[in-house]
Amino acid sequence: MNSSKLSSIFTYRNLFWKRKKSYFGKYNVVTPGNVSPMLTVPEEIEKPSYSISGKPGPSPDFAEIKNVQQMYKMIDSCKLAADILSKVEQIIKVGIKSDEIDIFVFDTCLANNAYPSPLNYNHFPKSVCTSINNVACHGIPDDRPLEDGDIINVDITVYYNGYHGDCSKTFLVGNVDDEGKQLVEATELCLNEAISICKPENNYPGRMESGMTFTIEPILTQGDQYIVILDDKWTAITEDNARTAQFEHTVAITDTGVEILTK
Repeated sequence: MNSSKLSSIFTYRNLFWKRKKSYFGKYNVVTPGNVSPMLTVPEEIEKPSYSISGKPGPSPDFAEIKNVQQMYKMIDSCKLAADILSKVEQIIKVGIKSDEIDIFVFDTCLANNAYPSPLNYNHFPKSVCTSINNVACHGIPDDRPLEDGDIINVDITVYYNGYHGDCSKTFLVGNVDDEGKQLVEATELCLNEAISICKPENNYPGRMESGMTFTIEPILTQGDQYIVILDDKWTAITEDNARTAQFEHTVAITDTGVEILTK
């Protein structure tokens, strides 16, 4: 959800006039739909610092090494995020709107006394990111129904007991072509391979240490590397309208290796 680190390589313009290259497969290029008003979280739900102002606090100067109590809270938050993502998978189908997915995530978070972390983070207007086809990341849920052949990444982050749990998965909608299936499979493989090499290595500064938690979230594209952010300051699309896929887990470094917290 960090838009600032993307802005140095992205430009703000609309490139939906560009024609999709046929060798990327059979799918429809996504254009933004209508976005419904931001939902309000009840007072009794514990909220992150940016929930009112829209401005998150400064990033820490160093990686936090969590103690046992902090790690248990992190585990609970990540478990909830993974559970919500699993429930979202059950409602993904042709015809459902990404705004309906957002409402489902919002309601499920509140039912579990959690805050949907994306909501009002740097003024993001929704509770979840839904990135479809040529949208690389940070797609804003709207009134576009999912179409047969779409691929959609749903990125869930929850704030629970003072900690954020974060995970995402790319889903197939209806009859996805072989190129789309291969893209999704390759992206999930990249995530698993990246996780497999995580372990403590403390010989040099900046290496992983037991007690660290972080996300791994590869995004693969069928086409060129160039990305454009739209006027909403969030939605990142591929410049050539190629499809992308993304998978994400939150992991913890242990004394002997790595544990996936959002499994």
